Amino acid sequence: MARGSGIGGGRGIGGPNPVDIHVGSRVRLRRTLLGLSQEKLGEAIGLTFQQIQKYERGANRIGCSRLFDLSRVLDVPVEYFFDDMPEEAAASSPARRVGGWSDQDQAEFEYERDPMAKRETLELVRAYYKITDENVRKQLFELTKALGAFQEAQN
Repeated sequence: MARGSGIGGGRGIGGPNPVDIHVGSRVRLRRTLLGLSQEKLGEAIGLTFQQIQKYERGANRIGCSRLFDLSRVLDVPVEYFFDDMPEEAAASSPARRVGGWSDQDQAEFEYERDPMAKRETLELVRAYYKITDENVRKQLFELTKALGAFQEAQN
């Protein structure tokens, strides 16, 4: 298969490969969690913020050496970028294991929306830890737990 042919989820007519989109979203997730701007991340690995934007959207593929650099700057193992990949993205790859996929392989790629990966959650955690008064932070924590329990009881 030629690169960019649009066949099997490649570039061209079909748009960015779903695997590239997923990897880019994981870069964005980790960058956001660390509170880094696209510009700062770009500076750390010798790129412009526009190039980081393209990586994060999946518009540009991230090569092996660049993925290695990103893993070091973002302080995560390379595997992190492939964690929680939706089954649809994994299935879009033309590569298959010899002998096909087992049920266990399929189960490993099942996608479940993780609330811990949402931007809202990351921003909430960062804001929470900016509260310097330990008593205020503890009260907010207890209030949040109580609201969650109340909401759960209503459902």
